[in-house]
Amino acid sequence: MTALRPAPAPGTAGARRPGPVRLLWLLVVVGVLAALAAASIAVGSRGVGWSDVLAALGGSSDDLGQAAVTKRIPRTVLAVLVGAALGLSGAVMQGVTRNPLADPGVLGINSGASLAVVAGLAWFGLFSAASIIWTAIAGAAVSTVFVYAVGALGRGGPTPLKLALAGAATAAALTSFITAIALPRGDLSVSIQSWEVGGVGGATSATITPVLPFLAVGLVVSLLSARSLNSLALGDDLAAGLGERVALARGLAAAGSVLLCGAATAVAGPIGFVGLVVPHLCRLLVGVDHRWLLPFTALTGACLLVGADVLGRIVARPSEIDVGIVTALVGAPFFIALVRRQRMREL
Repeated sequence: MTALRPAPAPGTAGARRPGPVRLLWLLVVVGVLAALAAASIAVGSRGVGWSDVLAALGGSSDDLGQAAVTKRIPRTVLAVLVGAALGLSGAVMQGVTRNPLADPGVLGINSGASLAVVAGLAWFGLFSAASIIWTAIAGAAVSTVFVYAVGALGRGGPTPLKLALAGAATAAALTSFITAIALPRGDLSVSIQSWEVGGVGGATSATITPVLPFLAVGLVVSLLSARSLNSLALGDDLAAGLGERVALARGLAAAGSVLLCGAATAVAGPIGFVGLVVPHLCRLLVGVDHRWLLPFTALTGACLLVGADVLGRIVARPSEIDVGIVTALVGAPFFIALVRRQRMREL
């Protein structure tokens, strides 16, 4: 029986790559990620030598250079995890909605997770890592359902631009609610405002460990949805005719995406545009088959976030720019260009 071939995403018609080309790009992306991780460990407000790096990796922290490296290792690990989660989440969202504009930030899902966390901290005294993560996931899920329901209203159903507009409006409203909750709480407002920017600074093993099970489950669910997403790319009617349980497949894939997005937001704040930029780049490299696309978006998302973190430390040295600001500077022009390519009749 002939294997299913997913329909090309907008702007990627006929974009299929042979196996050797995909393997070559896999090696390239892994090499880039390794180089960026090394740079993340070595670069900062204090310069360190490779001897300090090697000594710190061996468990030594006797001088300032080695202590600095020891602090940067968890930060690098968190950037890899969050970048992979957001990149993969964006690819799954685009596959589920067949919307090239889908992204946790653009659709307001990050804002839903953020509002839930801020409300939990201010009103219900949630301070344990597990409770914050669960709250962020619940907020992301509610926001996802709301934006999709609003975008589906009217003629034509949930078109890409309608979903983007619904998401932007929802994100703006939720951000206002976050400000209204945080301002009267002087004891929390500073920390909330810092977290809202989105960043990986100050990461420790204590902050990373609680989120690992959530990210692992979201990763597995999302990767297992690859074949279903290939079927959904052909259209709901054809996917159903081929034996796919469309509603169940879409729901499971969306659950994996929301789990990744909510967990990443809980630990690093609402970092935008990673899930928008990365899937489009990966389609150019490996094509539209989700069995290849999803793992590549995880690796490339990790590269983007680690690179953005390193760049933020370099351009503002000896201070730094939070990674959420850097990704916004990269992603906003890309989003504008992508919107301009969509036909206005889809509004």
